Amino acid sequence: MIYLDSAATTMQKPLQVCRAVEAAMIGCGNPGRSGHRPAMQAARIVYDCRELLAGFFGMTEPERVVFTMNATHALNLAIRSQLHGGGHAVISGYEHNSVARPLEDMENVRYTAVHTPVFDREALYLGIVDAVEEDTRCVIVTHVSNVFGFVLPIEELDAFCSRRGIRLIIDASQSAGVLPIDVSRLKSTAFICMPGHKSLYGPQGTGVLLCCKDQPLYSLMQGGTGSDSRSLHQPEMLPDLLESGTLNVCGIAGLMEGVRHLRRVGLQTVAEKEAALAARLADNLRQIPGVRVWYDETAHCGPVSFETEGMPSEEVCRILGERGFCLRGGLHCAPLAHQSAGTLEEGTVRASFSMYNTMREVDLLSMEVRRILSEQVGVKQ
Repeated sequence: MIYLDSAATTMQKPLQVCRAVEAAMIGCGNPGRSGHRPAMQAARIVYDCRELLAGFFGMTEPERVVFTMNATHALNLAIRSQLHGGGHAVISGYEHNSVARPLEDMENVRYTAVHTPVFDREALYLGIVDAVEEDTRCVIVTHVSNVFGFVLPIEELDAFCSRRGIRLIIDASQSAGVLPIDVSRLKSTAFICMPGHKSLYGPQGTGVLLCCKDQPLYSLMQGGTGSDSRSLHQPEMLPDLLESGTLNVCGIAGLMEGVRHLRRVGLQTVAEKEAALAARLADNLRQIPGVRVWYDETAHCGPVSFETEGMPSEEVCRILGERGFCLRGGLHCAPLAHQSAGTLEEGTVRASFSMYNTMREVDLLSMEVRRILSEQVGVKQ
């Protein structure tokens, strides 16, 4: 099997991630619920991971690192905190349904999606600037498109939002663990949302919400936090306000080891390897007649999408899957991105990488795509 679906989840993890999960399952109780050894061990893991993530992303207050179930959970907390009570939001035309669906669901909330050509950072920036209205309360953008690997102009948008007094929400689902993110350098960014199970190499069921600014927060649920139990109201301090119920201690233990592994390897090393894999795949595929590749090295990070003439993307993925290649086809939960690129009808085939993929795997995929298309030509004849 050749696994090239890390934009969905990195299935191949560092060995120490798996060991940490197992150890937590055996030795950890419920953090903050008692003073016995298993509970205290769980509390230490949770705090140590919170502190590690704060340092990793340039934050000085670990309590502003909130653990969530996934990036979708984090985005819902961020969006509902910023737009609770109504208002206008501007989003890029490359957002995931984790952004679009909460906005569609909220009462008294309007939003403008800015559709621009893929990899045109200047057009996207200017489009978002033009879309801001008097009652715009936030701009919401993905750092890297989960479909096309398009790197959006986060720094420029943060500076613009700062000048206009607007909050920025960043979806770092495809960038956290690959591109550097330094909260201390971002002036208007209120929240950064990310999963633990992608490029941070943690287990599924883990996510992180970075609360970067002092502002009102909106909790999606209320319940036990292990703190201020006499009160019938949710504690107002972070992280308790947004962390009700038992945390995924086993997942957090694994996430901590995933981030530690990244620190040892180095983000630049990971980014350079994945960039080389993407460039090699794009170059290989462009040499195959009937294949259109979405790639631009000047504004690209992560996944490479492609289309095959005369074959639906999901059919290509099905055939590849039968031959041992794990990719994703279709709309990738991001119809807005396909609307921007003009691929909404059939979607794309997406290959995405981790630090464990190799050039040989990329070459084998390219050869298999060529073989599939040649077989299709033969069938038509």
